[in-house]
Formats: sequence, C-alpha cells, structure tokens
Amino acid sequence: MNPNKALWEKGDFTRIAATMRDSGRELVESLGVGPGLHVLDLGCGDGTTALPSAELGATVLGVDIAENLVAAGNARAAAAGLANLRFEEGDASKLDGLDDDRFDLLVSIFGAMFAPRPHDVAREMVRVTKPGGRIVMGNWIPGDPTLVAQILKISAAYTPPPPECFISPVSWGVADNVMSRFGGAGIPADHISCTPTTYVFRHSGPPSELLASFRDYYGPTMNAFAAAQANGKADDLQAELAALFAAQNQGGDHATAIPATYLKVIVHKP
Repeated sequence: MNPNKALWEKGDFTRIAATMRDSGRELVESLGVGPGLHVLDLGCGDGTTALPSAELGATVLGVDIAENLVAAGNARAAAAGLANLRFEEGDASKLDGLDDDRFDLLVSIFGAMFAPRPHDVAREMVRVTKPGGRIVMGNWIPGDPTLVAQILKISAAYTPPPPECFISPVSWGVADNVMSRFGGAGIPADHISCTPTTYVFRHSGPPSELLASFRDYYGPTMNAFAAAQANGKADDLQAELAALFAAQNQGGDHATAIPATYLKVIVHKP
C-alpha cells in the first residue's frame, strides 16, 4: 500500500477534525467562497473546509487519499443534504481524472503538504486550477513553537529516521520552498504570498482529552507511540506531549482552545 495512504487510514482523523471545524469555517468565509465557484478541496479529510464551502453555495469536490475519510465526508455531505458536494479518493501528486483548468479555487489545508513528491504536487495543483483562479494552502511550519509543529517534532524524536529520500511535509511551511515549487510549476513569484496565520483547535473537555485523540487516532502520533512502546519510552512520550498540551491551552481548566501557527499560502494562477 502507498505509505501515505496507510498513514492516514491507520487512525481516524475525523476525531481530530471535530476540533478544527470553527477555524475551517472561518478560513473558508475569509476566501469569499460562494455560488458559481468550482472548488477542489485537496487532502480534504472528512470535509472541514469542503463542507462549509458547499454550504456557502460553491460546487465542491473533496479529494483525499484515505478511503475511510472519503466515506466519512460523503456521509457528512448526505446528512447535510448538500448535493453540490462529493468526495472521492485521489493522490495529490497525481490527480488522475481531473481535467486541466477545471477549478476556480483549490484549497488544501494541512492536506497536500503530506503527499510525497512536492514538486509534482505543486504542478498538479496549478494544472487543475483555472487561469485567474487561486490556490490556498495551509502548511505547518517546521520548528514553530506552537502545537502541531511541536507534536510532529516530538513524535519524530521517538520514531526511526525516515529514508534518505524522504522530504518532510513541514518543508511546505518554508516560504522559499513554496516559491521554488510553484515557480517550477510556472507561477511567477509576485503571484505567491506566504503569511503566518493562526488556527485554533477547540474541544469542550480538558487538553488531556485532545491529547488522547491525537495519541489514539492521528497517524503520526500513533506511529510514535508504537515505536516508543517498543523501546520502553511510551511514558516519556506521553509526559512530553501532556506538558505541551497543558502549556499551550488557552481554554481554562475544563475546556481546550489551543492555537497553532501555520503558513497560509495564496497562489494566483496567471
């Protein structure tokens, strides 16, 4: 199986996505999504940004590599009565079956950044976007002190090193890399903007419950705990992450609101 597909089908990202809904909706509303737009949500999960885009009247296709998340997204669309939203399986580095110049807006929030072959991903995103259209990415920033970058950094310290050819997903959080990748796909530098922006994870219970969701359902942390358990270090990993979640929580003793900084990328296709 494709290792990226295996990673995201291993857990149940819907448990994490439930804490991301408010920020997803706010992001979509800020993009001016509405009737008449054709939107591709790439690496869409179960529809954190795809569903509000459809509710605002756009015609939306969600594409994700994980079969379970595609099924969950289609179930959410059906439950909401959104005939203008559907989900299908696909690989961000090779969007077979999607025509050139098809979408007015391509959104990929913490999605396509995890696909292998980032230059191929950039070319595919540009290919399927209409001239005059936009690509909007949200990418976690390497070394950032906020939640998700630190989760990935801590998790990496407990897992075996990746193969030499591996390109880290968080390399998409470096503006120079973004410029290089989209530049290679034919986008001039003055058509690309990169801005650090904040996303908030919200949960009605304490941060320990959100940590439990990451431990049990988020592929990268699941792998880290499995490796730590094998090395007798699971308690160390748990303690590091518990301290991180507690320190960054802004929701008080009985609720969770943890901001996380990401790089918001906006590309205008000539």
